[in-house]
Amino acid sequence: MKIDWDRRTCARRGHITYLPHEEHLREKLRAATALGEAWRCLRCGDFALGDPHGSGPAADAPLVPRGKVLRDLFILRFLAVERAVRGVFIVLAAIGVWQFSNRKDAVRRFFDENLDVIRPVARHFHYDLDHSPVVGTIQKTFGYRHSTLMLVAALLLAYALVEIIEGVGLWRAKRWAEYLTVVATAAFLPLEIYELTEKVSWLKIATLVINILAVLYIAVTKRLFGLRGGRAAFDAERHSASLLEVETSAGVAAAAHNG
Repeated sequence: MKIDWDRRTCARRGHITYLPHEEHLREKLRAATALGEAWRCLRCGDFALGDPHGSGPAADAPLVPRGKVLRDLFILRFLAVERAVRGVFIVLAAIGVWQFSNRKDAVRRFFDENLDVIRPVARHFHYDLDHSPVVGTIQKTFGYRHSTLMLVAALLLAYALVEIIEGVGLWRAKRWAEYLTVVATAAFLPLEIYELTEKVSWLKIATLVINILAVLYIAVTKRLFGLRGGRAAFDAERHSASLLEVETSAGVAAAAHNG
């Protein structure tokens, strides 16, 4: 079933109406009802009772996201939430590394004591803790120097900051955030591919696929790096939409208006 993004958004946020100075457009956007004047919404095209939200020349009508633009905005905000959530988890990981670096000896004693406690249980289930890769990785971290762990925590915080900035920028549909997302995500793709060669998991595969699709989607649809005409074509497309906003809502063809 096709989603009507325009009406769905108007149902949540309300309609947006506009009174153009041009008489022929004003009559197309206005309707008289028994309850008073109604104006056509610039987003969904339905009529809404009450005074218009703004007025002025048709060329100055607000650029209201709708249709494909509104769908693209929804996808960007989905990616924004994903980036923000990832950033929060990375911050928590950085805090964990920092705390571990300051309490490494105490954590090692706690780990060794509890390892001895659960060793008989592990033997019962035929699991060799002494040759476990998980246990070996944990024991290896106890050998890291304090400075190394602090560097790791700092790098994690920097990575988290980039993710959170991406999330905020994408939520606000900023073009610089789209560039940042594409560059930062593409930069980590080789590392994600390398990790898959070391050990394959469904989570790693899903993350890699999502990141590749995000890079391609944003770069192509937003015309980044000169794709599909680049910034000039993107601005022309948006500017054209702004000029035709009232005409489109009124059902007037652009050619007729220009003629």
